[in-house]
Order: sequence, then C-alpha cells, then structure tokens
Amino acid sequence: MSEPEIIREKRGAAGFVLLNRPKALNALNHVMVEGLADALDEWERDPGIERVVISGAGDRAFCAGGDIRLMHDLGRAGDHARQLAFWRAEYILNRRIARYSKPFVALIDGIDMGGGVGVSMHGSHRVAGDRFLFAMPEVGIGFFPDVGASFLLPRLPGQTGAWLAMTGARIGPGDAVALGLVTHYAPSGHFGGLAKALEERGDTDAIVARFAAPSPAAPSAASRATIDSCFAGDTVAAVLSALRAAAARGEAFAAEALATIGGKSPTSVALALRQTRLGAGWTVEEALRMDYRIVSRVCRGHDFYEGVRSVIIDRDNKPDWRPARHEDVRDADIDAHFAPLADDIAFVSP
Repeated sequence: MSEPEIIREKRGAAGFVLLNRPKALNALNHVMVEGLADALDEWERDPGIERVVISGAGDRAFCAGGDIRLMHDLGRAGDHARQLAFWRAEYILNRRIARYSKPFVALIDGIDMGGGVGVSMHGSHRVAGDRFLFAMPEVGIGFFPDVGASFLLPRLPGQTGAWLAMTGARIGPGDAVALGLVTHYAPSGHFGGLAKALEERGDTDAIVARFAAPSPAAPSAASRATIDSCFAGDTVAAVLSALRAAAARGEAFAAEALATIGGKSPTSVALALRQTRLGAGWTVEEALRMDYRIVSRVCRGHDFYEGVRSVIIDRDNKPDWRPARHEDVRDADIDAHFAPLADDIAFVSP
C-alpha cells in the first residue's frame, strides 16, 4: 500500500502534520488540503494540543506548490467545477491558518513556492533552514501570485513585494529573514531537535528561540535601492521604463529583471502588480476573496494552459502568450479579473 499523502499525529503538546509527497515535491492536492483543515479543526478543540507543526517529507522541498498539472488537465477537460473546488478549499485553509488560535509553526527546509507559501507564510512561526528557497513564480506559467500573496507581499519592505511578484525571483533564508517572510532561521541540522522540543509544553516563542541562529547574508540587500526605485510605478509600463533606464546606466540587476519580466505572461505580470498595489489595504480575507475571483477568470482563459504546456509539459519554454506584448494588455481586462462573483467566498468563524 502507498503511504498517505498527508500524515497527522499528536506527539506530546503538539499536533504534527507532514506533507508526504516527496517525489512530487510535496505538491498540494485536495486530499492534503482537506486533511490539514480537518487536523486544525480537531486540534483547536483539543486542550492537550498547544501548537501545530507542519513540515515536508524528503530533503528537497517543503512544498513546491499546488498540483498545477492536475489543475491544467481538469481545465482542459472543461471541469472548472473541480478546479474551483480545490482553490476554494485551499484559500479557506490559508485563512484558517492566518486566524488560527494556537501557534502554527512551519519548519521550512527546502523549496517553498505557490501553494506551499499558503500553508506556511500565514503561520505565526516560520522557520527557514539552510535549504529554504522561496518564490512565487506564477507569472511564468500564466497564473498569478495567489494563496494570499497579495496580503503578504505588499507588507514586505519597500518594493520588494512587487519585485518578487512580477519576476518570480527566488530568495534564500538570508533574504527571507531580512524581509520578514520568515520569523527565524535555524541550521538544517537543528530541525530534528527543534521538532522534538516542540513536543514539550511551554512557550512556543522560547522553544523556537533556543534553536534559532543568526541568519545568513541577504543578497538582495545590495539591490534594494534599484528595487525600490524601479518597482515603485503603479503600471507595468512605468516599472519597465524605470528598469530600462537603470539598465542603460549599467545596473546589471535591472537588466536581469527586465529580461526576466520580458519572458513572463504580460497578463499575469499586470495582475501581479495590481495585486501588490491593492493588497496593501486588504485584510487577509479580502486578499483571498480576490484570489478566488481572479482564479475563476484565469482558469477560463488562455495563458495558464499555455504556460503549463510550455514550462511543465512540453518544456520548450516558448509560450504563446495572448496578448504577447505588455503594452497590449488592456486595463479593462485586468479590472474584469477583480469583479465580484455570484459565488464569492464568504469566510465564517473561526
């Protein structure tokens, strides 16, 4: 028999969740989302459980995202109902984590992208190990930064959230600590001891602090001035213009960012920038409700399926974006992604 895709167990004062699809980099599916949601409900009512701890199986990934290939295949088959059932459940789970009444500790030692961000970065304690690698790379597959990223990213220092959203840039533990994405860094070799200690009763802050260490260097710090100046515009055209000017002055970081954005879905890049501008004023519930509105339109569009085909299925990295140029993306089309739905998510307590 195959192992369960999510393993839940009570150990001492903690409820432990293991995302257990290592061959798939622990990508989330509906079974895993429902399993984690059920565990949170059960353990919140259990007075013997003081905290919840989540980690990923294997040494490569905490969670590399949602099962995008499955979402692609369902959409190609016209089964938008199953697609949207997954995304609705996922976004409700993200909000559940953000509002959880007990400490929620994410032990992140490996890739943490997309859906993995949703089940880690909304937690109260977020511990990065040496292998930690964060990204929201959705613009490269014609998708958008979801799982509440429009709440998380605008709250990062300066314009770093817009940079991460529009480029899909990858950052390690040093940058994650410096930007406040994670609350602690601990060497990978300390994770076993930390997990064992979290079984103990006592203050979660104090337990985690015992294993934390000074974080590695933050490479993006050297480019913060460029990030903050170039990504300050409210339109994609303004951002690209600023990057071109900086690149012309010989700034290699700007040239690289410009080239990176040039290969992404123009519609997705416009959505990502709009999210980071609006999301600064949203609650987590509002951000996740907007995610559901956007995904309800994206799953009926073109670029998501073309992006998955190009990057994941055929791997030719030659997507046929529609529209293909940033200047051809219409504001009205972006506006339409944010319009209310008849079946908007209505979050209920807790």
